[in-house]
Amino acid sequence: MRHSNMALFPAFAEVADNKDEDSSKDLEWLNNKSFQTVDALSLHSRFLDKTSEKLNKREASVDREVSSAEEENEEKGESNVPPRKKKKKSEKKRKKKKKHKKKSGRYSGSSGSDSDTIYPSDLKREQEAERHKVAPLASCFSWLDDLQSPTERPFCVDRKPDPANWTYKSLYRGDVARYKRKGHSSLGLDCRRQEVSWEDTETNKKQKGGSSKKGADRYFSTVSRQLLRRELPVPVFPTIPGCSDSSTTPFVPLGDNDGENKGRETGDRAQPSSVNPLGVYDSSTALWLQGKGQQDQQKQDNQTGESTVLLAGRTEEFNRRLREQPADAQLWIEFIRYQDELSAAAFGGEEEQQSNDSAEHRKSSYKAVLEKKLSIAERAVATNPLCIALQLERLRICQELWEPSVLAKEWKKLVFLHPNSATLWREYLLFTQSYFSNFTVSKVNSAYGKCLSMLSAVRDGSMVSHPALPGIEEDMLDIFTQQCHFLRQSGHSEKAISLFQAMMDFTFYKPDSVRKLSTKQQAEFFEPFWDSGEARVGELGARGWKAWMLQQERGGWLQPSAEEEEEEEEDEEEVKDRSQPRWTVWLDVESSREAAHWLPWRPDKAKGQSEEDCEDPDRQVLFDDIGSSLICLSSPELQLRLLLHFLSFLGLPVDSVLSATPCQPGLILESLSLLTQGNKLRHPLTCFDLPDPGVNSVGHMTTLQGTRKWVGLGKQGEKFVTSVFSMVQPVLPPDHRAFLSLSWIQYEKVKVMRCLHSGNKKRLRTQGKSSKRVAKRLLKEPDNRSSLVLWREYAHLEWMLDNLDEARKVFSTATAIGGTKGLSSPTLCELCLLWSQLEAEDKAKEQGGTQTDITASPAVCILTRLAEGTSSSSQSVSPVSILKARRSYEQALTASLSALDQHVRPKAPDQEDLLGEKLRLRGLVGCYALFQYLTVSIQAANTVYSQARERMEELYRTLTPEKQLNSNDEANLASTDGSHSAADSTPTNRHCVNRIAAECEVLAVQQAALLKYHNSIGVFPLVTLRQTLTSALSVWPSSAPLWSIYVQVENRYHSAGRARRFFNSVTRDTSSMVPRLFAIVAEQQRKQLVDAAQRSCCHDDALPILPENGLSNRIRGLFESAIATEMGAHCPLVWRMYIHFLVSEGKVDRARGIFYKALQNIPWAKGLYMDAVQLFPEHLQEFVDLMTEKELRLRLPLEELDILLED
Repeated sequence: MRHSNMALFPAFAEVADNKDEDSSKDLEWLNNKSFQTVDALSLHSRFLDKTSEKLNKREASVDREVSSAEEENEEKGESNVPPRKKKKKSEKKRKKKKKHKKKSGRYSGSSGSDSDTIYPSDLKREQEAERHKVAPLASCFSWLDDLQSPTERPFCVDRKPDPANWTYKSLYRGDVARYKRKGHSSLGLDCRRQEVSWEDTETNKKQKGGSSKKGADRYFSTVSRQLLRRELPVPVFPTIPGCSDSSTTPFVPLGDNDGENKGRETGDRAQPSSVNPLGVYDSSTALWLQGKGQQDQQKQDNQTGESTVLLAGRTEEFNRRLREQPADAQLWIEFIRYQDELSAAAFGGEEEQQSNDSAEHRKSSYKAVLEKKLSIAERAVATNPLCIALQLERLRICQELWEPSVLAKEWKKLVFLHPNSATLWREYLLFTQSYFSNFTVSKVNSAYGKCLSMLSAVRDGSMVSHPALPGIEEDMLDIFTQQCHFLRQSGHSEKAISLFQAMMDFTFYKPDSVRKLSTKQQAEFFEPFWDSGEARVGELGARGWKAWMLQQERGGWLQPSAEEEEEEEEDEEEVKDRSQPRWTVWLDVESSREAAHWLPWRPDKAKGQSEEDCEDPDRQVLFDDIGSSLICLSSPELQLRLLLHFLSFLGLPVDSVLSATPCQPGLILESLSLLTQGNKLRHPLTCFDLPDPGVNSVGHMTTLQGTRKWVGLGKQGEKFVTSVFSMVQPVLPPDHRAFLSLSWIQYEKVKVMRCLHSGNKKRLRTQGKSSKRVAKRLLKEPDNRSSLVLWREYAHLEWMLDNLDEARKVFSTATAIGGTKGLSSPTLCELCLLWSQLEAEDKAKEQGGTQTDITASPAVCILTRLAEGTSSSSQSVSPVSILKARRSYEQALTASLSALDQHVRPKAPDQEDLLGEKLRLRGLVGCYALFQYLTVSIQAANTVYSQARERMEELYRTLTPEKQLNSNDEANLASTDGSHSAADSTPTNRHCVNRIAAECEVLAVQQAALLKYHNSIGVFPLVTLRQTLTSALSVWPSSAPLWSIYVQVENRYHSAGRARRFFNSVTRDTSSMVPRLFAIVAEQQRKQLVDAAQRSCCHDDALPILPENGLSNRIRGLFESAIATEMGAHCPLVWRMYIHFLVSEGKVDRARGIFYKALQNIPWAKGLYMDAVQLFPEHLQEFVDLMTEKELRLRLPLEELDILLED
């Protein structure tokens, strides 16, 4: 007899023996080796024999009692049911009985009566009688205990289909066995580290009784994703550290040796379990059915859990640091902005956009994050009530939560509490300027006046409650300039010019008797002069406020007789073609009047005119419009900066270092010339000599792509500029006077360049003669005769007019004036650099880029003579002279770079070098690099530029350590006392830092232009040029010339991925609008090339450029990301380009929507309304009414337009 291990449950012993090996393995862990099968069967048979007699005797009585009890229960149940349901319940009862009889067919013929009652005694007798029969394999159901030989046919085939399985999603709940669980533990698990998640039936009942319509959450639903993102519990089956077998099993093994051996034989097949009863699924499928992932998925889940733990740790770290350092404003701001990162991790970021309710859910989550940030900001403000940075951060958050009226009151309250903070005033003015629902030009202008008068009172000491912060005069000048640009952009150019005129008199012609008074008292003395009708700065016969007041004390003077020269009346008709559409005529007349009437109207007393004779009252400017904006500037540097701002406002080129850019340069960007500079292929080396700032001059108010009426300011405008120069120059010191002369001659050069660009030869000849007269007159002045800067500009002017021989004579004369200074003179180096660059460009055009004998090259001769310190004009040099010159260049550059540290911090503050002579290395480095390029190779020239740039950029980084951080503005705001950094402690240091930055940028432009020039005439790897541009743009992301070269280089190739990645990396780290604008321009140029290629090529020809899809969507995405930034939302150029692009794509309705959205951010920009009239002409009346409502300058009302068209 075979001895086997007895099963834990003896009734299933035979079944376990007859199963195959695979199925027996499932129950091996239940085997009890100490329990024998034979002993269990013998004990069981004895027990049955003893109890069988007792059961037979008590059988009849028990059966009768059971049947009677069942009948009584049925009657009671029927009596408890309401009467209206009796019929249904009885019918169901009959159906169940019939069904039971059909299932057990052997009972139907046991009784001859028609009664449906079946007694338990009858059933038991029939079961005992049929126990020896084999159960047929038909639709016969029986208990396993009742089978005589259960091992033969243990299964039953149900041949009758159940239609309920097709109707419902699951089995009938009455057919599912239920068990009551005792406790929540499981056998074999470590309670400390392992657990089993049991289903809770109570919650299922509640859900079933609740909303039955709501389906189960799918895997992509928000609830499921949040469940997956939460911190995972400790895994149920952790990996044992010392175990090499990494396979997972659905239970903890109990150490069965036989099972282990059999497991090795079966290989990778999964063990049978509740989800895999037959063992047919592999391990990965079984794990999936259990809701578990494999090891890589577990790793990902662990990483997700780790990121969640990391974010929670960062939050705890922020809270701990804020408890320890509650006065750290920068830490509070970081914690507020950290909430965005936290919400992205909690709500899934962009993943939420995939769901159906993404918009509503994203809106609710975004509002929740805003409210959380607001609560943090309010707590921070309560802790630091004097910190302006936290106040501004709180108001930025409130802009999307509060009503505009409440927000305006909060702003007014804040500026009332901190009237001495210029930074806060800037933000308040920007809010007032872009607050569309309450915006009018007069309100914003009065806000500017209130700001400047309040800061002037703080500066004078009149406001005792608040001390003046350092640099308050510089901030006031910046706000004053911003006000003038606001008035110009809104069309009120007369008020802007009057402001500058008043400031010129108020600053340079102030009487000595009022200098010690406060600003408000000085303005009261200035009002009689303004209202007296006396000529102002820029007008004919102007003498200034000081001379007028002195003469008034002496009794006044008689008005001089009118001069014979009278202004020519404009006889030309304003409407040249009445057949044109109404909107076209309005745009033409409006822009022409803007160009002609930007000067304020003054009554001509010689002609007997009075104020009532003015046809347009808006052309007159009263003292009330400008009186509150007058400020006092005590520093000569700031006075010069005011003058340069005035010249730049008139359209003249000025020094970018001395006239520092405003704090918000994006507000005044509105010209496409910023993005098109450097496209002149005729002069690749010198085209960036005068970079375009991208700001329209006064009088140039037209559509985005409109052309100038004049190359300059017109006849009256040129007289005005001449009068300003002639009046202001005598009161300036000599070093300041040189800047005015330089700006004037560069302005003449700009006008010649515009004539060249237009292609009008007649206008070019006329403008050339006029410009040369101005340049010669400037050079004849005693102070300018030895100015190499002016000689350089005059020679360049002659070269541009194709007078090459005359230009060479001027260059030779200038080098003779420079004498033997040689490489020690920065201005002489710059002059020789320009001359050699022009000669190299001219030589390349003649010879097609082929190199000849370098000793006969004019450029090499010029650079060699410069190094020697001679002015000989011989056209050939010896090789020995070239070697000596290279040695001189190398020594001079090394000495200049090593002496930069001493020049940055001058010991004598009175010896201020405004021109930055000792820091101007652009001439020396450029000459040395060009000399190396012409005599050695392009690699040698590139090495020179790299060496100089590396040294100067290193010095710049040491002087501005806070600029390496992206939070320098916030750091300055966070300081409650407004103290500047160490590098900005004095104006001299700031000037030196700005000069070094400008020199670094110019050197980078020179290097990139030279590499691009060589790449166009020879073979050279492009990677060097690309690396130069990317390294320079990473440091100077606001350099428009560098971006222009970069776009030209990258657009020559079809692959745009590298350029797009670089644009993305730069725009992510800077708030400047220049990189974003050039990224848009690059994509627009690529789209033009693709469209042209698709239109021009036939089907048989190969396309020179591969078609590319999705460029329109990409460009629109770039525009959207640009206007989403704080700087881009208030940049007129971005909005106007966006509207033009959408119209060019045929999306007129969408463009109109963007126009109305732009009005919410830049309602003051008149050019935006003019663009709208051009692009949506059917809404002319609406746009004109809107301009009138917002008090923008309207020079041609529609009623007057109708009269002009009728005439």
